[in-house]
Parts: sequence; C-alpha cells; structure tokens
Amino acid sequence: MAHPLPRHAHVARRRGVLAPVVGLVLLGICGLVVLGIVGSSVGPGGVIVGALCALLPVGPVVATFLWVDRWEPEPPRMLLYAFLWGACFAALSALLINSSAALAADQLLGRGSGDVLGAVVIAPFVEEAVKGLFLVGLLIWRRREFDGVVDGIVYAGLTAAGFAFTENILYIGRAFAEGGIEAQGGGVLAVVLLRGVFSPFAHPLFTVMTGIGAGIAASNRAPVVRVLAVLAGYLVAVVLHSMWNGAATLFGGGVFLGVYAFVMLPLFVAMIVVIVWQRRREARTVADQLPGFAEAGWIAWSEVPLLGNLARRRGWRAAVRRRAGSRAAKAVADYQAAVTELAFLRSRISRGAVRDDAHRRHDEMLHTLEAARARAVGMPEALTATWGNRPPPPGWQPPAPGPVPGAPFQGPQGYAQPGYAPQPGYGPPPGQAPGHRQPGPPPGYGQGQQGPQPGWGPPR
Repeated sequence: MAHPLPRHAHVARRRGVLAPVVGLVLLGICGLVVLGIVGSSVGPGGVIVGALCALLPVGPVVATFLWVDRWEPEPPRMLLYAFLWGACFAALSALLINSSAALAADQLLGRGSGDVLGAVVIAPFVEEAVKGLFLVGLLIWRRREFDGVVDGIVYAGLTAAGFAFTENILYIGRAFAEGGIEAQGGGVLAVVLLRGVFSPFAHPLFTVMTGIGAGIAASNRAPVVRVLAVLAGYLVAVVLHSMWNGAATLFGGGVFLGVYAFVMLPLFVAMIVVIVWQRRREARTVADQLPGFAEAGWIAWSEVPLLGNLARRRGWRAAVRRRAGSRAAKAVADYQAAVTELAFLRSRISRGAVRDDAHRRHDEMLHTLEAARARAVGMPEALTATWGNRPPPPGWQPPAPGPVPGAPFQGPQGYAQPGYAPQPGYGPPPGQAPGHRQPGPPPGYGQGQQGPQPGWGPPR
C-alpha cells in the first residue's frame, strides 16, 4: 500500500514544477522583447536572414561544450536555462544598458564618443556581468550543480553561445538591412564569415574565464577565495572582450589580425589544454573511487573497468541499445551518471569542499545510485549485453531481482543503509576474501555533527 507523502514533500514537488515554468516564462518574455527591439531596428527580413545565418555556428559551439561535459553530464534542463539566459535575459539587459550608456556618453562627451566607449569599455563590463550572473546564481542557489572547473566552463560556454546567437541576429540582420547579401564590403557574407566562421568561440572564450573562476570557487570553502576567484575570472573576461572590441573598432585590420593570431588563438589553445587536463583529472577521480564502490557492493567488480573509461561506457550503452533497446540503454546511462556523481561528491568531501551537509548529500546520492542500479537490473541484458558472445567476467553471477518497494533494507553485515540490498555475484574478484565491505567515510564526512553516522559500519 502506498504511503501518502508528507506535506513538505508535496510542497517541494510543487515548487520543483512551478519554478522551472516561471523561469521559462520570464526568459520567454525577455526573448520576445529582444525580438521586438531587433525587429524594429532591422525589419522582419533582417530578423529572418539573421536568425538563419546565426544558427550556423550554434550547433558546433553547443556540441563542443556538450562533448566537454561527457564525464558528468549536467541536467539538460540547466543547460537549456544557461543557453536561454544568454540568448534572452543577458542579451536584453546588455542591449538596454549598452544603448542607454552610449546615449549618455554622447550627451556628456560629444557625438560619436558613445560608440567608441560603448564598444571598448561599456559593452565588455556589462555583457560579461550579465552573462556571469547565471554562474553566480548557480553558485548561490544551485551549488550542487557545480563540481569544479569543467562545470564552470560548460555553463559559461552555453550561456555565451546563447548570447552570441542573439547578437549575431542583430549584426547580420543589420548588414542585410543596410545593403543586402552582397553589399559593398561583403555585407551579410562578411559578417557571417567573421562571426560565424573565424570567431564563433569569441564570446564563449571570454565568458569561460568567469566560468573557470566559478569552478575554482565551487571547489574552495574559503569565502574570500571564492569571491576573488569569480571576480578575477570576470575581470580577465572583460579585458579580453575589451581588447577584441578595441582592435576591431579603433584600429585597422592589421592590428585586429594581430590580436586574433597572437592573443585569441593562443588563449583558445590554452583553454583546450585546460579542458583536456581537467577531463583527465575527472577520469582519475572516478577511477580512484570505483574499487571502493565495488568493495562496498554498490557496483559489481566486473563493472569497474567499464565505468572507468568513457569509450567503454559508450560501448556498453551501444551494445545494450542493440540487444535490449533504448529504454535499457537509458537505464544504463542513468546508472553510469549516478556512479560518476557519487564519485565526484566523495572526492569533494575528502578535499573538504563539502562539510555542512555532506552526510545528507552523500546518502541522497547513494540512494540515487542504488535506484539507478535497480532500474538497470530490471532491464533485459542491461548488465550483460556488452559482453556479446564472450563468456562472462570471472566471478560474475546474474544479479538477484530488485528489492521490493517498501521493504526494509539492510546493508552489508546488517548495518542499516536505506535503499541498499547486496546482489549475489557482486563480491570481490576471485582470489580475494568473499563478502562486502563498505568504504569508510571520506575525510570531512559528517563534520560538525554529533554522534556516529548511520550507514557506516566498522570494517571487517
């Protein structure tokens, strides 16, 4: 018999549905206002041509940041919010503030000064601030979505990609309104080549600096370091943005090409190096945690090599999809993601980056992992399809059916652990002593709490 949810659970569920809807509505309103402003400036034809041309670089840019996010994929809803924040709210805010500030500069300093100050000084400060607000909001209200520098890079890149999309509509539409497709100086084609082919990563490169600062802040407990890290990343983004705009506005093509070749391209290569380094660091973090998970019985020993390598994970999902269908592959993907999330959380706890609610978050993540494994166990061949016609790994036995909903669970050696039920055949490899053993809590787990922590049995 199903038990009614407590009142606070119903309230949390309603908020979990209402908040995203309200957020999407507000972002949609911002998008409509931006569309109206741009349409009044360049006309319906300019909007259509600008939107079609602006779509060309969006796909590769977004796909690149999703590729970066493969180890621990962020929630699709949050990634969508990041893109819409940049395309709607940030674009509208920057458009209004930049225009107002440029008019004020014209009034105070003389006609024409607003364009120069707007491009070199005002726009970099304003645009990087409104894009960076999304990252600051995540740090304050959705801290759990941040595990480090890679997450900061991904969210910053998608926010900037959305902003660049809207900005490209304006610039390309303006070129179309002024001279058509083949106007003097290239018209639309020149703008598309400059913004969509030669510099599609310009805005993401600027905002990624703020994202790196936010990632460092998320991994550190010192408030001063957090603030300084985000501020330093923001200032670097402003400097790069100002340098880029200044080279295009104040100087000729030679200076702009020099900035492009000797500043932006090296920085782009450096960003790639940082991303590759951070991804390998994430891989080591997961690989270091997996043996302890298998020893605890949370995963199978035979799955350790599969879960510790992205290519093997992908091959596992592909084999399951071929032999058991997309639902089984989705269950395996959810299971893999839950393992990664718990591995990252335990690593952060051991570094002292999570203390106040470490016990609660660890138990929640462990329960998520166990629920994901139960779903995968219930899918035909979800845990065996990857072997093909080869014999099973040594020591593997078919897992027992998933636990009955509502039944009490007991962890290894009778220590209570909600949601955990050991599966037959999930013991250590041959040659090791049989049985399960839970890994001890990582350093910093449960600090500030009194008494023993439930779910952590003494080692055998």
